[in-house]
Amino acid sequence: MARIQDLGARRLADMDSCGIARQLVFLTAPGVQVFDAATGTALARDANDELSQGISLHADRYSGLAAIAPQDPGNAVKELERGVKTLGLKGAVVNSHTQGEYLDEPKYWEIFEAAEALGVPLYLHPSTPPPAMIGPFLPRGLEGAIYGFAVETGLHALRIVVAGVFDRFPKLKLVLGHLGEGLPFWLHRIDFMHRAMVASKRYEGAGPLAHPPSHYLKSNVWVTTSGMQWAPAILFSQQVLGVDRVLYAMDYPYQFVPEEVKVIDELPISEADRKKLYQTNAERLFAL
Repeated sequence: MARIQDLGARRLADMDSCGIARQLVFLTAPGVQVFDAATGTALARDANDELSQGISLHADRYSGLAAIAPQDPGNAVKELERGVKTLGLKGAVVNSHTQGEYLDEPKYWEIFEAAEALGVPLYLHPSTPPPAMIGPFLPRGLEGAIYGFAVETGLHALRIVVAGVFDRFPKLKLVLGHLGEGLPFWLHRIDFMHRAMVASKRYEGAGPLAHPPSHYLKSNVWVTTSGMQWAPAILFSQQVLGVDRVLYAMDYPYQFVPEEVKVIDELPISEADRKKLYQTNAERLFAL
């Protein structure tokens, strides 16, 4: 609780202890998405102003992503534009579903359109599964970071792909944490089963795409290593997505484990690829 509220000495000391030169800061779950539209929009604006002020005090150490309230798509677009053009933020964060609704619904597509036009990424951060999904997770305590977060967010991302969002917005950039919430492991099966799904003509809004689903996950999606500092998984993600698509992250402050950096230091990869993982991929994606 203390760490998440601190943009000053404690956070900087934590970064220094891990050798982290710059941190990308943003408002994580549930963010502003659990409120009514007017409240969420107002809170997003306040949060972005506070974040911008905190960044300005340590501009050499912090960058940030704007909070937006998708429950009011028009004002979400305005706040994204203000965040990028006025506050200097590097994109936006959406904490997965908004009161049980997903961004692949056409009423939200103006958010994608704005992000593409601005040339900034959307970071799809996990949230607790919505009421329609959460029931089976609860008895065994699986609704949170252990599994439920990844299942829900991976579902959201795959809905965006299958709905044809990237065919409509081919330059849109989407970021997933936790090494893509499991999706890289499923690439082959998703492509194979998507062909059968489309051929069956049974599913509304899941028609043919210009490319196999894996194409978009390799071309429009970047993944971070947050909470997944496990060499086999990192190396696999680099292999199937490409070394330019995987970015280092620590799941700070929820999972503050300075020793995790050692995992990346010792990965059996070239120093050029290690620099991409630690630094240059993030610099390019977020225009740092």
